[in-house]
Amino acid sequence: MRVSKCLGLVRPVGPVVVGISLGFTLSLLSVSWVEEPCDPVGLVTLVQDGSVANRRPSSIWTGTDGEEEDIQPRILSYEPVQQPQPKKMFRAKYISTELGIRERLFVGILTSKSTLSTLAVAVNRTISHHLDSVAFFTGSRDRKVPHGMFVVTHGDERHIWNMYQTVRYILNHFISEYDYFYLAQDDTYTQADRLKALVGHLSVDRLLYMGSPEEFDGGQTWGRYCYGGFGYLLSRGLLLTLQPFLENCRNDIVSARPDEWLGRCIVQYTNTHCVHQHEGLQYYHFELGKNSDPSKEDSAEFRNALTVHPVSDPEQMYRLHKHFTQIELQRTYQEIHKLQAEIKNVSVLAFDGNRSATWPIGITPPFQPKTRFEVLRWDYFTEDQIYSCVDGSPKCELRGIDKQDVSDVIEVAMAELNRKYKPMIHLKKQQLLNGYRRFDPTRGMEYTLDLQLEAVNQKGRSCSITKRVCLLRPLSRIEIIPMPYVTEASRVHVILPITFQDRELVRQFLEVYAANAFVTGENAILTFLFIYKSHEAQQVNRDDIFASVKAQITTYERRFPAVRIPWISVKTESPSQIKFMDVISKKHPVDTLFFVASVKTNVKSEFLNRCRMNSISNWQVFFPVHFQNFNPDIAYYNEPLPKTVDLVKEAGLFDRSSFDEACFHNSDYMAARTRMASDLQENEELLESLDLYDMFVKYSTLHVFRAVEPSLLRHYSHQQCNPRLSEETYQRCMQNTLEGLGPRSKLAVLLFELEQGNST
Repeated sequence: MRVSKCLGLVRPVGPVVVGISLGFTLSLLSVSWVEEPCDPVGLVTLVQDGSVANRRPSSIWTGTDGEEEDIQPRILSYEPVQQPQPKKMFRAKYISTELGIRERLFVGILTSKSTLSTLAVAVNRTISHHLDSVAFFTGSRDRKVPHGMFVVTHGDERHIWNMYQTVRYILNHFISEYDYFYLAQDDTYTQADRLKALVGHLSVDRLLYMGSPEEFDGGQTWGRYCYGGFGYLLSRGLLLTLQPFLENCRNDIVSARPDEWLGRCIVQYTNTHCVHQHEGLQYYHFELGKNSDPSKEDSAEFRNALTVHPVSDPEQMYRLHKHFTQIELQRTYQEIHKLQAEIKNVSVLAFDGNRSATWPIGITPPFQPKTRFEVLRWDYFTEDQIYSCVDGSPKCELRGIDKQDVSDVIEVAMAELNRKYKPMIHLKKQQLLNGYRRFDPTRGMEYTLDLQLEAVNQKGRSCSITKRVCLLRPLSRIEIIPMPYVTEASRVHVILPITFQDRELVRQFLEVYAANAFVTGENAILTFLFIYKSHEAQQVNRDDIFASVKAQITTYERRFPAVRIPWISVKTESPSQIKFMDVISKKHPVDTLFFVASVKTNVKSEFLNRCRMNSISNWQVFFPVHFQNFNPDIAYYNEPLPKTVDLVKEAGLFDRSSFDEACFHNSDYMAARTRMASDLQENEELLESLDLYDMFVKYSTLHVFRAVEPSLLRHYSHQQCNPRLSEETYQRCMQNTLEGLGPRSKLAVLLFELEQGNST
C-alpha cells in the first residue's frame, strides 16, 4: 500500500525529473572544460569533416587532424595605447582675424555708367586717401575702369535693383569686417575726416540708421527714411537684423526711389527709423544751390557740414574739397595755438620754469650728444652755394631739391616776419648773408638764417637792418605704406662677374659661399660670368686664363653632388653691368630673381633672405650697402692683425658710394631696359657709362631701396675706376677708393709721421 502511494505521488513529476537529468547530461557532453577562454569566437571548433571536436583543457587546435598543442603561460609586457596625433590648430594669419577685431567704416558710392568716369572719379580723389575702404556700385560700366577704383557692376540699370544688389553684396562680402557702412550718391561731397570722427564716437552695438530724415511719400508705412542725397550710416547690427527679410523687401516694392525703398524695408522689419542725432552727435548736411560758389558760403550750417548735395560737376567737387580743406587747416592751426598756450601756462609751474618748454613749443626737444662724436654738424650755405658737398668738395653749386629747400625757407621766414611786425613795419629781403642747417633725427631739419632786410615804416621811411631767424621743418607723422606680399621661398640666381684681375679672389669667395649656401642647401644657384678680352678669348683653347677657376668649380661640384655651378663666357673690351645683364637676362625666365654679386664680398645666407624680401616684382629693387674693410696696413698700423673683423668704425665703414651688388627681378630689368632703348639710339655710350643703379633710377618707376647690410662683408683691395663711366659714376668710384683707405685717426697719424720724416 505504501509503495503504491509513493508511486502515485512520483508518477506526475517523473517525466520532469527525467527531462532535466537528460538535458543536463547532454549539455555536459557538448561543453569544453577549459581554464581560460582561448577562442574569442566560441567554445565549439569545427573540424574539416564538419564534426564537432572537443578540446583538452589548456590546448589549441593546430589545424591538423587530431593534433593539439599545449599552451604554456607567459607574461605579456604592457604596451601603452598610442594616442592619435592631434589635428594642427588653425591659427589666423592676422591677430585682428583671430580676435574678431573689425574695421570701423566702409564707404559705398552709388554711381552709374554715365557718371563713373566724371563724378565718381572726383569722389574717389577727394575721399579715398582719407578712408581705408571705398567701393563704387553701378548697374553697368565701360570696359575701361578708372585707375585706382574698386568698382562692382550689378548688370542692371534699375535704381532699386542696384540698391538691393548693393546691400546684398555688402552682406555677403563685408558684413564681418566693418562696424558701420556709409552709402552715398556720386553727386554728394563727403568731408571724409568729419565722417571718420563721427563714426569713431558711435557705439558699435546699436541698431543705427543715421542721416537726413524724410517723411515717406504715400503707402502704409509710417516713419522716416534717410534721404540718399546727403548719404546715411547703417550699423552692422542693423544690416544683420535686416538680412533675413531682404528678399521680402525685393518682392514688395512700393517706392520709386531707392533710398525710400531701403527706408521702408528697414522701418518695417527692424522698427528702426532714420535719425539725424544720436548719443549727442549730429549728422550735419548742407543743400547746395544752383550756380553757387563754395568760397562765398559762410554760414555755420555750411562750415559744419559733413555732406554737401547736389554737386553738378567734378570741378565743383574739387572746389568744395579745397574750401573744406582750408577750413580744417584753419581749425588745426587754432588748435595748435591753443595747445601751445596751455603748454606755456603749465611750464611755468615746472622746476626750470619756462626753460623747460623747448622751442618750438610742442615739438620734440633737440638731440643732446653724449660724446663729441655724436655732435650734429651744421652745414653752411648761401643762396647760390653750399659748403658741404656729397663728393667731399669744400664748395659746390646749390641746385635741385637743395636750392628749392633754401628758397622755401627764406620765403617762409619773410612771411612770418611780416606777419609779426605788420602794419607798423613792412620788411623786404635784400640778401641772405649766412645760412646754416642741420638734420636732427629726433625732430627734423633746423635752419638759422641771417637776413639783410629793408624795413619800411608807415611814413615811407626805410632803412637796412640785419635779422637772425630760426626755423624748423619738423618730421611729419610716420605713415605705414602697404607693400605687396613676398615669400622667402623664391630661388635666387647669384650672378658673379669675374675678370682677369679677380681670379685670385675666387677661392676665398667659394669657401665662404659654400659654407653658407652649399652646406645648408640654400635655394640659390651660383652662376659665374667669365669676362674675356678679345686676345684672351682667342687663346682660350690653348691658354685659358680662367682654367684655375673652372678647376675649383669642378672640385666643389664633386664635393657637393647636388650642386651645379654653371658658367657663361662673354667677350668685350669695355666691361659694363648692363652689357652683362643683357646676356644673362635672355637665358633666364621673366620671373627670375637675380643677385648681382662681387667676388670681393662674402655672402651669407641671411642676406639671401633679405634679398628675397626686399626685391618685389613690379614694385621695388634692392641695392644693399656692404661693409667695407679698411686697408689693414693703415687700420692696424703698429698693431697685430685680428683674426676676425668686427663691424666697428675703426675696422671699416658701410660703403654708400658703391652700387656693385643689386637684387632685382628679370621682368623689372627688361622693362627698364626697354625704356632705355630710345635714348640708346641717340647715345650708344650709355651702355658703358651707366651702371644698374643709374638705369633703374632714370628709366624705371620702381622704388630703389638702399639699406645697410651687415651680412655683406667686403675685404679691402685696391680698386681701379673705369674712366669710361659717366662723370658721376667715376667720381663715386674715386670717392669710394679714398674713403676705404682707413680711419681718419690712423690717417692723421701716418700724415703726421710723414711730415715729421720730411722735415728731418
